[in-house]
Amino acid sequence: MTEGKLSEKDMDQLEKWIGTGPKIFTLRYAITRDGCDPTVFHKKCDNQGPTVTVLYNQQGSVYGGYTSVSWQSMSGIYVRDDKAFLYQLRYNGSDRQNIFHVKIPDRAVIHSSSCAPIFGSSYDLQTFNVKINKSGTVFPLNGTMGSFGTVYNNNGVRPDRVNNGSMDVTELEVYSVADGQRRKTLQEEKTPWRKTKDWNEKYLDELKEEIVTFKPVQDLQISEARILMLGPVGAGKSSFYNTIDSIYRGRITQRACSGSAEQSLSTAYIPYTVKVGSGASLNFRLCDTRGLEESMGIDVLECNYLLDGNVPAYYEFNPTSPISPASPGFKSDPSTNDIVHCAVFVLDSTTLEVLSSKVVEKMKGLRGLMNQKRIPQIILLTKIDKLCKEVEKNVSCVYHSPTVKQAVEKASQILGLPRAHVLPVKNYEDEAELDDNIDILALLALRKMLHFTEDFMHNLIDKRNDVQVEMKKLKLEN
Repeated sequence: MTEGKLSEKDMDQLEKWIGTGPKIFTLRYAITRDGCDPTVFHKKCDNQGPTVTVLYNQQGSVYGGYTSVSWQSMSGIYVRDDKAFLYQLRYNGSDRQNIFHVKIPDRAVIHSSSCAPIFGSSYDLQTFNVKINKSGTVFPLNGTMGSFGTVYNNNGVRPDRVNNGSMDVTELEVYSVADGQRRKTLQEEKTPWRKTKDWNEKYLDELKEEIVTFKPVQDLQISEARILMLGPVGAGKSSFYNTIDSIYRGRITQRACSGSAEQSLSTAYIPYTVKVGSGASLNFRLCDTRGLEESMGIDVLECNYLLDGNVPAYYEFNPTSPISPASPGFKSDPSTNDIVHCAVFVLDSTTLEVLSSKVVEKMKGLRGLMNQKRIPQIILLTKIDKLCKEVEKNVSCVYHSPTVKQAVEKASQILGLPRAHVLPVKNYEDEAELDDNIDILALLALRKMLHFTEDFMHNLIDKRNDVQVEMKKLKLEN
């Protein structure tokens, strides 16, 4: 099956409706890829045998039509098809599986060189008949479902309960349909090794909103959480911040310097803010810092100062002159607002087998320091798309990939953290537009960081309360 938006579940349903055994669906035409042009449609879809046309709109509705007769470039003639049908798979994002059988087979479809798919002589479903340019996020097709129920049985369903009263679509695809057993995708074949909710726009919105509403534990009276990102040079610390910033800015951004280099591109301690469309900052900072290297980068002493909140924002690390209490801007009396509340080790999943033993030992030393301070730790495993070709094609397959699972286990072993603390992500690199699946994976990781941050804050409160109780006891005893 050539890659498209049609899911295995939807193919299974269409296969049942067609009713002649297992089917292979091959994507022949997609308006987002090939252009919304009747001429291109005919070039790619004529003489391909049975086809299914699928329309997707921004409300989450999916519908279309099936014909067992090959499309042809003719002058607008009616073509008989006893097996043709219209259908809907989803309405407003919810499953709604309806089939609408043809009742006048002699007028099932119209073949016209100037038109894309037309089902029904009176236009039960007409797609478009001129070249359509994208407008914002949709293609405003000039077709119609105005005569829905004339040539096809509508089963009492109004056309607006199929297409939401509009022919604006986010995608239109045409698949050829041939006999044969489909190879199940990795996502369909295996039970996920880490379960989440179904990935869709609704889940993405839920994650974004949950993170927007995050606030530090009120009793601590601090304004924002601090999440420190550490890792080898080139692992993707800065890129992860850019990915999160892109999600909330609604476009690909590049605020943090990222890329490939022998030495760290990040040379300063920068507590980045994340802002929503209104300009308001979210209640946490992703703190970027110099990459870890064998003989350079952050050492245990500097990390200690970072964790305790002594290092001022935008401090430039100098390998020949480590930070000390005498350094300009050094915070001798940091507040709870300045300290690190969660630490994230960022590792490149493609280099786990060749990680420098000296860098690993350095990270383990930093872990020991964090354990003393009871600071929670997470591993962010980047570049997982380069491990698995199916994940590269579709990031939502990540939790079905045995290759990614093995990398998670390997990272867990390297630093001695539980597997549940290892979070795979794919940062934005060569993409020009946002991708919902990349966003969901990144937000799942960020949400886990904020959960751990909240746990640490509650521990701080318990510690403070216990100290106060002990002090009262001592006063009473004295």
